[in-house]
Amino acid sequence: MKAVQYRRVGQAPEVVEVPEPRPGPGQVLLKVTAAGLCHSDLAVMGWPEEQFPYSLPMTLGHEGVGTVAAVGSGVTAVAEGDEVAVYGPWGCGQCPKCAVGKENCCPHAAGLGILPPGLGSPGALAEYMLVDSPRHLVPLNGLDPVQAAPLTDAGLTPYHAIRKSLPKLVPGSTAVVIGVGGLGHLAVQLLRALTPATVVALDVSKEKLELAHAVGAHETLLSDGAAAARVRELTGGLGAEVVLDFVGAEATLAVAAAAVAVEGDVTIVGLGGGTLAVGFGGGLPFEVSASFPYWGGRRELMEVVELARQGLVSSHVETFTLDEAPAAYERLHAGDINGRAVVLPQA
Repeated sequence: MKAVQYRRVGQAPEVVEVPEPRPGPGQVLLKVTAAGLCHSDLAVMGWPEEQFPYSLPMTLGHEGVGTVAAVGSGVTAVAEGDEVAVYGPWGCGQCPKCAVGKENCCPHAAGLGILPPGLGSPGALAEYMLVDSPRHLVPLNGLDPVQAAPLTDAGLTPYHAIRKSLPKLVPGSTAVVIGVGGLGHLAVQLLRALTPATVVALDVSKEKLELAHAVGAHETLLSDGAAAARVRELTGGLGAEVVLDFVGAEATLAVAAAAVAVEGDVTIVGLGGGTLAVGFGGGLPFEVSASFPYWGGRRELMEVVELARQGLVSSHVETFTLDEAPAAYERLHAGDINGRAVVLPQA
């Protein structure tokens, strides 16, 4: 079968032929129908060899949906033909965090060698993929696979982040979204669906700001040196109760720090390599909370899928074949993808 693999540190991913996997006891084989491309993939492929934590070659793709093609012995929760989304941050399944569906917070996964698909384990950028347990599958219930694939990370991660800040997103509050890419354009929609807050979107791209406006942002601003001051103008000098940074660079974190209100939340989602100084004298207003979420819980993915089924969130996508995936990564790196790039392995 065809797969997109990262084979050598520092080199571009390649489309190669690999053996089709077979499910063992407790495993599920999916015929992949759609797989999303993420900036996290680019971050991983940008790590130097001395820091690279995974074995190569590695099949990429941590956003996947598919149709159950076969099941291993003992699997009864899903059956051949079921259409499902893959929950990515696999955990041990036994600890207190996993017991309540927060496998993204499992403290034992790394020590046990349990790695997410596409980030250590074979991922979804292939014609078929193995899922280690049916508990990591969420029914699509009729949702379009192309729409569903980005929800497994680009939808789940901002949903998880926003849920933590819901008590602060009351009527009259403001939420700022920095970076309206694959995650950010879904964050705008989630904020509109879940909160009465005024949503302000920031980006360096006018095209992406147009997308932000189209999907529900109340205000759109160029992300530059004057952006924080303009946010404060919009909020009567108070700042935003919640700032979600989907870039995570030094420049955007500086905007976040300058735009957040007293008692506000700064949530760092992007992997841009920036740092945020916290503590007295660090430049943040008093009682600001800073966090950096990692994916979300299994139940949260079910909730995001349901929001999409109800038409409250929709992924803006551009589709590619497996053979086109390396070029799609190049365009993603160049900032030329508006929304999310989705690969259709069966096309």
